[in-house]
Amino acid sequence: MPDFSILNLDGIVYFLADLGFTILGLFAFFHALSQRVDAYTAAERMTKPAWLGITGGGAAAMLLFSPGSFGSIFWLAGLVAVLVYMVDVRPKLIEVQRGPRW
Repeated sequence: MPDFSILNLDGIVYFLADLGFTILGLFAFFHALSQRVDAYTAAERMTKPAWLGITGGGAAAMLLFSPGSFGSIFWLAGLVAVLVYMVDVRPKLIEVQRGPRW
């Protein structure tokens, strides 16, 4: 846990980013886990096991590493994987399962 002082502002920002994006990664994994298998093929995305591996690996990378440290490249790769799911795959899955909107 970083020392919370005004002189250590970058540490506070890294800590909050790490915490927030790690929570987002865990949310993405559990969202991928809760979706139907056929929704992934209907949305023309990779299979459910593939996205479980991608989001699970991304969340694990963000849990194990932190930004600004030696393994920050792995943290960043995990963040990109989770963001791809959240921005591209998740909305398409929701659209496929909900149906077209008027």
